Amino acid sequence: MNQHSGAFIRVRHWRHPGWRDVVATLLVLAIVILLGTGAHQMTTRYVAAQEPPIFLSPTVLPGYALRTTMRMLAALIASLIFAFAYATPAAKNRRAEMVLIPVLDVLQSVPVLGYLSFTVVFFVSLFPGNWLGPELAAIFAIFTAQAWNMAFSFYQSLSTIPTDLDEASRSLRFSGWQRFWRLDVPFAMPGLVWNMMMSMSGGWFFVVASEAITVSGQTILLPGIGSYIATAIEKRDLPAVQGSILFLSLVFVIVNLLTDVVYAKVDPMVAYD
Repeated sequence: MNQHSGAFIRVRHWRHPGWRDVVATLLVLAIVILLGTGAHQMTTRYVAAQEPPIFLSPTVLPGYALRTTMRMLAALIASLIFAFAYATPAAKNRRAEMVLIPVLDVLQSVPVLGYLSFTVVFFVSLFPGNWLGPELAAIFAIFTAQAWNMAFSFYQSLSTIPTDLDEASRSLRFSGWQRFWRLDVPFAMPGLVWNMMMSMSGGWFFVVASEAITVSGQTILLPGIGSYIATAIEKRDLPAVQGSILFLSLVFVIVNLLTDVVYAKVDPMVAYD
């Protein structure tokens, strides 16, 4: 204590960054750079006669895995937005529920490959001469393998909100926007995250079909794990198929670990072995 002023002097101790901080920073920067590179490649000019070949060298697998994972994440984000926008009116409005839920049931019953027959032409013609068209077609194919399940999950959660929580939100005079983000989404999040994990896993089954697109008698191969496997099977390259399966299993493990961490944060009552 200072004798003249009687005031306490506070000394601030700065913590020096440790090796974990450095590693985490480098990983974040690497992910940002990789995502930026992949996004740039997805929007380059597309010429059918100059379509890049799919190489079967093991060295291309990390880049192909990045492209495939980006498509999966883009489809997952689109599915989450769709679930919010579609399930909310279905759960809040009785008349809308009578129409939206049967339609969602029909959409869920259509095979993923059935959507490719007409959506590929739409997206390719929407962005002619650009890789963004085939990329959006592939993302939409994965979207159809994820969105319906997530929408049903969010609808079910909103339909089972306890009465006391509903009355509490009314007594606090929440607006519709405040109720959605402070009650609906938090209450539905544990089940929704679990269904996102299941939907993400289900989307991997259609990677080959979504990245090897056939339109007007022409096959468009998007660089990714799916097209790598399709090319390896076509050329009967068994070591390439085995290598891609092993690398894909590694991607599964990493994605599963990350989603488990997210789920543990959302629902702390869940214990993992």
